[in-house]
Amino acid sequence: MVRELTLTDALELQKTQSHTLVDVRSPKEFEEATIPGSLNISVFSNEERAEIGTLYKQVGKQAAMDRGLEIFSAKLPAFIAEFRKIGTPITVYCWRGGMRSKTAVTVLELMGIRANRISGGIHTYRKWVIQRLEQPFTPELIVLNGYTGSGKTKILHKLKEDGYPVIDLEGMAGHRGSIFGQIGVKPNNQKKFEILLAEKLDRYADEPFVFIEGESKRIGQVHMPPLLFEKKEKSPQWIIQLPTKVRVDEIMSEYEPKERPEQFLEAFKLIKKRIHQPVAADIESDLENGRFAEAVEQLLTNYYDPQYEYSVARFAVAGEHVIQAETVQEAYEECLDRCKELKK
Repeated sequence: MVRELTLTDALELQKTQSHTLVDVRSPKEFEEATIPGSLNISVFSNEERAEIGTLYKQVGKQAAMDRGLEIFSAKLPAFIAEFRKIGTPITVYCWRGGMRSKTAVTVLELMGIRANRISGGIHTYRKWVIQRLEQPFTPELIVLNGYTGSGKTKILHKLKEDGYPVIDLEGMAGHRGSIFGQIGVKPNNQKKFEILLAEKLDRYADEPFVFIEGESKRIGQVHMPPLLFEKKEKSPQWIIQLPTKVRVDEIMSEYEPKERPEQFLEAFKLIKKRIHQPVAADIESDLENGRFAEAVEQLLTNYYDPQYEYSVARFAVAGEHVIQAETVQEAYEECLDRCKELKK
């Protein structure tokens, strides 16, 4: 008999006990969106799932089921072997808690591996995510802001390593937020972004304050939920100010334009018309000839910094604190000092 668990019970087990959630959907489905912390042990590969889906539409349900059984039977030993590697209690799920998860649990039981199944599958988790994003987030937000290249993301990561609650929007989006932000990283879709964000909002719901970066509403391919964006806009801003040369060095270190010169030139052409000539021509020439530091400095001075000055009015009333430093490390240390004040 298949043992059903509600989503709430499964998440509680995952959070409070040594318990493994296993997504048995295809790798493509898993990559698009899954419950954070889950393993992927697929009943069908991407190609197999597509083949069965085509059979279902063109021939019928029975033909699809027969082909599915044929495929799964051949890979059964490898499927079971992957589950035997798991040293904790197990709960599996698919999209709606249907055929794939039921088949997986039944087969595991026959092989002596006890497993539960999430009733309703990840579809119920998607509903939970939407509801969570529509709820107010009560902790105070501390927003790290400042000119492009000020090390805000690096400081956030350092604060997280020190145990402070951090929401890394760029990390969840798989995008750094600028026109060059997709270079060298893998972007996430809206659904995956929302899943990762909802999990953080739920985890930090009882914290007194949470750090976040001063992002715009759109980050690459994804959009921040309206409630969180509005709260961020009204929250205290810690404005990081570093010398331009340091910011250039930070950008060069993070983006590594020498490794992907064609992508940087292609991205620049998307904003070229927004920059006055002959500056735009100079930047393009620098990029074409490998003078990346010079191009970055010109972009900061003539494109990104004026944009920041224009947008600063958005948060001027939110309560600012300027952190002026010579290095990212100095800025981080001042942030730590301010954190101690927050705890008093």
